[in-house]
Amino acid sequence: MFRSKKKVEKKGLKIIIVGCGKVGSTLVEQLSKEGHEITIIDRNSSRLQNLTNLYDVMAVEGNGASFSVQLEAGIEDADLFIAVTSADELNLLCCIVAKRVGNCSAIARVRTPDYNKEANYLREQLGLAMIINPDYEAAKQISDILCLPDALEVNAFAHGQVELVKFKIGEKHVLNGITTSEIVNKIGSGLLICALEREGEIYIPRGDFLLKSDDIIYFVVTRKNSKDFFDKINIKTNRVKNTLIIGGGRSAYYLSLSLLRMGVNVEIIENNKERCEELSILLPKAIIINADGTDEGVLREEGIERAESVIPLTGIDEENILLSLYTRQVSDAKIITKINRINFKDVISKMDLGSIIYPRYIVAEEIIAYVRAKSNSKSNSIETMYNLFDQQVEAIEFIIDTKSAVTDIPLKDLKIKMDVLVSFINRSGNIIIPNGNDSIQVGDTVMVVTKQSGFHSIVDILE
Repeated sequence: MFRSKKKVEKKGLKIIIVGCGKVGSTLVEQLSKEGHEITIIDRNSSRLQNLTNLYDVMAVEGNGASFSVQLEAGIEDADLFIAVTSADELNLLCCIVAKRVGNCSAIARVRTPDYNKEANYLREQLGLAMIINPDYEAAKQISDILCLPDALEVNAFAHGQVELVKFKIGEKHVLNGITTSEIVNKIGSGLLICALEREGEIYIPRGDFLLKSDDIIYFVVTRKNSKDFFDKINIKTNRVKNTLIIGGGRSAYYLSLSLLRMGVNVEIIENNKERCEELSILLPKAIIINADGTDEGVLREEGIERAESVIPLTGIDEENILLSLYTRQVSDAKIITKINRINFKDVISKMDLGSIIYPRYIVAEEIIAYVRAKSNSKSNSIETMYNLFDQQVEAIEFIIDTKSAVTDIPLKDLKIKMDVLVSFINRSGNIIIPNGNDSIQVGDTVMVVTKQSGFHSIVDILE
């Protein structure tokens, strides 16, 4: 049995992660930055060795569902157990054993559609803190973007009442050449720019920050008023009418289900004949084509030049990237590119790939939000969290359930850290885009955007 010889001084929670694939390694990377004591379990010794060389973690080689292996990993005094192997049943079994042996919270990755339908039942019956499905979450994010085709990314806060939208300012766009303080006069209140990227530099803009062409911005807008604001800033609000999906895996299935419910015409090109037969039964209203989706002749024959949206969802990142670049040359379609690995991020970010989805980061964000809330003894737990601009900015929605140093004081009187912006206050369903006279109150949820990392509580915004 492989076991790393590193010793870790405990700082935060004691976390055991089973499975060191793409999702597991991302969790190790992110959670180790948060200062937690991490032990990893995997059958593959080379994976364990690679991660112990990169991060200050312990490692145990073996079957994560084994009682003795979990004891070796320290399950008896673990705070959190996360199973993210490639097998759903193994993940669930790992969590069952962990719950019986230790007194910890447990999270399982479950991807199979049959189990996904029963996720709430499984979570309740097995006593799990969370069941995560990266394919389903990626499909949900893609679906949201297709409802707002001009956006690069769309994230929901306040139970869907607020949208955080990523958008690139064009040369002739209404936002080009105006300051952030002029937005209220020219467009109206209710829209706030939270973060901005210009020539590789990230800003949290305030006051008289001048917006320019090619700036990539994140802004918050209430869903109630979103159509009015989108019309004023020339963002199309009409969802796409049809989509061409290349690859028929789980993400394609979940995405197709969502789009078909919205009345979007779906065509899937899948190379595996047996999978095509399965999809034709599962998705009777979709058009399923048994062909090589990486073949230029096939793509032209299936009308890629006329498609309103093209989504490469093959299992190979390089194929997805090439398909997106090819689509950009022959079509004006909305393009969304799914990338599983994170290698060469700087190169990828410079390519014209449309919207980019990283399923492993979607999963990591959910788990990190849970971990921060669990490790925070001051209450004020985290409702929602997203990473922006390749992990350089965090958008965090806090639940304000106790009085603290930030409550009942006008924002202008608080000593808030640099590069921190209070973006909205949700007060009993009433969304407030705050100014200096507004204050945070008990019972609110509050979204904060920051270039700093590791915020566990709303009081972390203070100097």
